[in-house]
Amino acid sequence: MAFYFDARHRQQIETLGQRFTARSEWPTWLLLIGVYAGWFAILLNSAWLGRGLSTLLLIPLLVLWLSLQHELLHGHPTRSTFINKILGYAPFAVWYPYTLYRDSHLRHHREEDLTVPGVDPESRYLTSASWRDGSVFERSVHWLNKTVLGRFVIGAPLALTALAREEQQRLRNADPQAWLMWLSHGVVTLLMLGFIARYSILPVWHYLLLISIPALSIAMIRSFHEHRPHAQAEQRTVLNEAGWPWRWLFLNLNFHLVHHDLPGLAWYDLPKVYRLHREQWIARSGGFVVRGYGELWRQYGFKPIDSPEHPFH
Repeated sequence: MAFYFDARHRQQIETLGQRFTARSEWPTWLLLIGVYAGWFAILLNSAWLGRGLSTLLLIPLLVLWLSLQHELLHGHPTRSTFINKILGYAPFAVWYPYTLYRDSHLRHHREEDLTVPGVDPESRYLTSASWRDGSVFERSVHWLNKTVLGRFVIGAPLALTALAREEQQRLRNADPQAWLMWLSHGVVTLLMLGFIARYSILPVWHYLLLISIPALSIAMIRSFHEHRPHAQAEQRTVLNEAGWPWRWLFLNLNFHLVHHDLPGLAWYDLPKVYRLHREQWIARSGGFVVRGYGELWRQYGFKPIDSPEHPFH
């Protein structure tokens, strides 16, 4: 459900949607073409580029792809769920099937459940019971994951471990949807890895461990402090006034409250919509504002940003 400050604000959003840019979605189409073309171009020219440069080019490209998949599941560049699924199905980032990401992320958009452990699929908090039952080692790992450095180093392995545990249970329960999803994702991923082995100088292990994992680790920085526990749902989501390199990689999702309040708004309109009503957005967030990812690093690079234990659950 979209949120508007008033009728004038609603009219502004509707006017944005009537422009040629929004109707044609040409920025998103251009980005899709660029990512696909860039991925193939880098791999096919990897012998000339060298392993190091190819790696340095592919990592941000995969981060951008993860952000682009997020746009697709929110209805861009087409309103067809099926067409967007086809466009976003390429497993460039390897680990998450598109449909799994789509379905879990849309559940995450239930505002009343944000950050609730076991309900919000993207919550990084534990219930009080789980926290009490955890070992000293497990608690230490969760505390480490609450620092920026820890999130970058162990965030991806922790997320993939949780993914494997949850999906293994679905497969053991003979969930037909899970089996179909993982079989189709596995086939397409094997074809992609075969292409990499055949047409590039990058070993498959290199792509898996030194490209896709670092890309996921960078993406984990975006979600490091996107949400916080709060009694009021609208004050659980951050406004991160990040610099342009991060905004580009994350397709402006740093303006996260704007995205949650207006989930149908395309990535290229988020900054303008935020700037037009900046003070109102900040007030709505309860002052939940971060002045860029550099601020997060300086303050919480080595210090936990909050407790892994959810204060209300």
